Amino acid sequence: MRYLLILLLGLVVGVAATIFFLGSPRAKAIPGTKVQAPNAGGDPPSTVVMSVSSGLLDEMLASMFRDLGPPTFNLSQTTSPTSFAKIENVAFQSGCANSVTLAAEGAGVKTAVQFANGNIAAPLVFNGSYSLMGNCMQFKGWAQTTIQLSFDQAAQTLYGRVNVEGVNLEGVAPFANSFVTVFVRTAIDQRINPLVLLHPSQLQLMIPVKGSNGTVKAHVKEVHSEVQDGMLRLHITYDFSGEKGALPTG
Repeated sequence: MRYLLILLLGLVVGVAATIFFLGSPRAKAIPGTKVQAPNAGGDPPSTVVMSVSSGLLDEMLASMFRDLGPPTFNLSQTTSPTSFAKIENVAFQSGCANSVTLAAEGAGVKTAVQFANGNIAAPLVFNGSYSLMGNCMQFKGWAQTTIQLSFDQAAQTLYGRVNVEGVNLEGVAPFANSFVTVFVRTAIDQRINPLVLLHPSQLQLMIPVKGSNGTVKAHVKEVHSEVQDGMLRLHITYDFSGEKGALPTG
């Protein structure tokens, strides 16, 4: 009977958490427009294809965890006051970190970026703590996410949006499972997004032509992407223009 009551309490709390936190769309808006697959008819002549391997990103993540330390996101700052305060004032107490920390690996899963089946997948291992009903509870697990690319032509910036497809928790009591799941989803969406993948200085081209006393500039017109053979390929199409008397100094 006691176990049944715990399950019922977990169900009630889960429904309440879903209504308060997930009842209305709250995904953070990402600048730009969704990056589409390359045109079936082929790329325009002014297109550069950039290939990125998962091995390169593995090395980058390894360096981040080794040299910078695991990123930590404070949960109490991930939601708007109008929705979060209703629960926080009743259920949460001070003295607990209320945070999610990404980990390099755990539970047989490794934080990584994977290029497969036409998608960019990113399992994220995490651990953390939260204060619930006066108790500081520890949690750990991993989230299965995908990354959607977006290009802002005006800002000349390529963004990524991390979408949480599922959250897998370890050792969390049934009544707290829904709270932790919502917090992890919200922390990832509100604190990680948007990812700035390529800045204008990394995308734009500037070629000085001293004999003509000017510079040929290339601004990105559009970006397409495809995942193929374990690689991410970015098809970057440029618009070229010349400008007199614009030679770079130094």
